[in-house]
Amino acid sequence: MRNSKMKKNNKQNSFISLGIFVTLLVLVNFSSGLFFKRFDLTTDNRYSLNEFTKTQLSNLEDVVFFRVYLDGDLPSSFKQLQNSTKEILDEMRVYGGDNIQYEFIDPSANPDKSVRQNVYKSLSEKGLKYSNLTTRKGDKTSEQIVFPGAILAYREKEFPIQLLKQSMGATPEAMLNNSIQQLEYEISSAIKKATLVHPKKVAIIRGHGEASKMELQSAMRSIGEYYNYAEVRINGQLNALKGYSAAIIAGPDSAFSEKDKYVLDQFIMNGGKTLWFIENAVVDLDSLRKNRISIGFAKDLNLNDQLFKYGVRINSDFVMDIQSLPISVITGMNGDQPKIELFPWYYHPLIFNNVKHPITNNVDAIASQYAGSIDTVGAKNIQKTPLLLSSHYSKVVNVPTRVSLNILRDPPDERRFNKGEQIIGVLLEGEFESVFTGRISEQISENPEFKFQQKSPENKMLVVSDANIIINDVSKDGKKFMDLGYYRFTNRTYGNTDFIMNSLSYLLEDDGLILSRVKEFKLRLLNKQIVTKQRRKWQIFNTAIPIVVIILLGLGIGYSRKRRYSSH
Repeated sequence: MRNSKMKKNNKQNSFISLGIFVTLLVLVNFSSGLFFKRFDLTTDNRYSLNEFTKTQLSNLEDVVFFRVYLDGDLPSSFKQLQNSTKEILDEMRVYGGDNIQYEFIDPSANPDKSVRQNVYKSLSEKGLKYSNLTTRKGDKTSEQIVFPGAILAYREKEFPIQLLKQSMGATPEAMLNNSIQQLEYEISSAIKKATLVHPKKVAIIRGHGEASKMELQSAMRSIGEYYNYAEVRINGQLNALKGYSAAIIAGPDSAFSEKDKYVLDQFIMNGGKTLWFIENAVVDLDSLRKNRISIGFAKDLNLNDQLFKYGVRINSDFVMDIQSLPISVITGMNGDQPKIELFPWYYHPLIFNNVKHPITNNVDAIASQYAGSIDTVGAKNIQKTPLLLSSHYSKVVNVPTRVSLNILRDPPDERRFNKGEQIIGVLLEGEFESVFTGRISEQISENPEFKFQQKSPENKMLVVSDANIIINDVSKDGKKFMDLGYYRFTNRTYGNTDFIMNSLSYLLEDDGLILSRVKEFKLRLLNKQIVTKQRRKWQIFNTAIPIVVIILLGLGIGYSRKRRYSSH
């Protein structure tokens, strides 16, 4: 009797517990529909999206479709990139809903070689870069073509996304980690490019011997993907820059008039952003090529006082750096053919980006040529952030100076390259003061037509002492231009384009997209030596311990049940 009553009570308690559980489950599901919150428990916020990205995804008006070419029999590193890409796209679907769609494709899936070649050609023409991997299995080696990228399709337009970011000198593990860090930025940036409706306007300043249209073609092509741009001659016209958000001054070789300086100054005082690529020293390259010797001399651009007022001084000198790009030199003859060798040319610093800033974060090394040094000066309330620096093994040569290929005959004396890091590019942020304050008459400064401003609102500008950073190579016949950052002696494209576009984005955007570039994931790598040495130990541990734990749990549960029911 007693046992049957206890069984009945236990049954009732079970039903009550089940009812409570179901009720709680319904309440949790109902409340989760009213209150939405996601938690990222990783220390580096690996799965958290930038606020701009969330807003961008929530405001999508149509389907954004991604074809990701990371599928099939991939090496482990590319599998990791594949998984991370899928994770971030899934996270984006939380905020973008059905407007974010994707599929993963193996471009090498077709067994027909000719079909595969056509697929590879099509992807290359669309702007994706491939990696040619060599794998070994026993005595056999095989090559595999991998396209670590994606094509974004939006309203009949397509945009390439390069998911694997190359980084000179980085280990494969670090390169992969950097690529994963930048996934949100690369994907969000491509969505922005596809959905842009009212792009801002950028002025390419003309009229002072700036770099030619062909020399800026690669930069303008990249700028045109996000902004409207036009070549503008100021010619002393007060409204020459009206409606523009930024102005680029790229490699002028003649002096600015005071009127043009005034227009640029007031553009800045009214919130306009500027990118200065200014050289105060130059080399006659034709003479250097023909005679193996040339003279470096100063240029007078009439900009020194203006830039000094904003917080910098570009010196009339050259930065020489042991960490440099090579040039080809004829060193003799092989029969009737010239013998050509590559030598590091110390006037071409190779700039590695060690500065942690959204503009330079994870940007590949930057190619420069005949850069000058920059000093930061005065200008209260202006924050000065050096972005481009030479290596510790640098020195500075003032002009006029002789520039000769004869310095390549002997190895460099490191004791002479002892001036440490030299600033080649600097970011200025703050409230700038007009260089014309106190220099113009009251008749002009108080004239409502001129609308003279003595001080800017919070503003930003970039100053770089080497115009070659934004100039692309042009073929000898002048009909073809190379990608910005391409250096013919190494047959490699450096990070110049990324630097220019990141700089523009940082200066112009108030939407927070650029902030997603500061994400940093900790690289947690296994110690390969310890793994090899303790491999058997951890295999046994990982295999045996779970089995032992399950057996002990089973015995414990059985013993507990036995004691519980034997007492009744």
